[in-house]
Amino acid sequence: MSKALGLMSGGLDSSLAAMTLMRQGIDVTGIAFVTPFFGAGKARIAAEKIGFPLIVKNISDIHLQMVKEPKYGYGRNMNPCIDCHAMMFRLAGEIMQNEGFDFLFSGEVLGQRPMSQNANALRSVANYCGHQEKVLRPLSAKLLPITEVEEKGLVDREQLLDIQGRSRKRQQALATEWGYGDYPSSGGGCLLTEVGFSDRLRDLLEHDPQAEVTDVELLKVGRQFRLSDQCKLVLGRKQADNEALAELARPEQVRLRCAHFTGPLGLLCGTFTEKDLATAAAIVASYGKGKAEADVEVLLMQNGEEKQLNVAPLPREESKKLIL
Repeated sequence: MSKALGLMSGGLDSSLAAMTLMRQGIDVTGIAFVTPFFGAGKARIAAEKIGFPLIVKNISDIHLQMVKEPKYGYGRNMNPCIDCHAMMFRLAGEIMQNEGFDFLFSGEVLGQRPMSQNANALRSVANYCGHQEKVLRPLSAKLLPITEVEEKGLVDREQLLDIQGRSRKRQQALATEWGYGDYPSSGGGCLLTEVGFSDRLRDLLEHDPQAEVTDVELLKVGRQFRLSDQCKLVLGRKQADNEALAELARPEQVRLRCAHFTGPLGLLCGTFTEKDLATAAAIVASYGKGKAEADVEVLLMQNGEEKQLNVAPLPREESKKLIL
């Protein structure tokens, strides 16, 4: 029995790719990667429903480095899809070699995404990952050149599929035929494809090329204010944001909150001046319950020390000019 290791997002395509192979008796294992931009939640659900083991691997650090300088560039937003797919195949290939799998597969469909899933892009991914002879796309295999995997009889090419294009009607019909219901909707899996998040990430990397994973995690939280080229304020919108900021804060970063009024927690990141600190405190005051007061006391916490700063809340129209 052949053993296959597949990239699993948990969406319909990757799920059907796994089922296509399982239906011809191939021993399938999935692998889902975790980064600051996507997780393994959907993949876990799919693996449990369909019935195959799933490997989950966190690749946050190396993935972020790739996002900073992708060989093949970005898509419409900050999504380096070709580089990302190649990286995942490369990392899965290492596991394939170490754990005795025969080949790799994914749910990629020819022509589904015009930039990253055309014939040239699929070929580039396979070549760039270093395991081109071991990569199979079961959903479109009959439309692609025959692979070594098929030539060696590890899979039956006749039982593979010939799906192409952006429509998912074929996939939906197969899901119904194969009894795979209640699958997740397509899209929405990667933050790098979203305009708002991409704008925040672009700003971060322009001002801090050495940004780390924690800095990227902060982009998901609350409101973001660019105070200068060197510093930024992150401000919670709700209690969950405040809790996330408290957890992500590094000791050298300044946490700010109103002393006598309820309101958001702020986190000042980067190298800041006294003017930046005063502006951050004024923004924090303006989003608290004391926003109508002439003078508000804001607590500043850094490296285990606390001090107070009295400021006038910044007018909302002024603070909005600084929001990313």
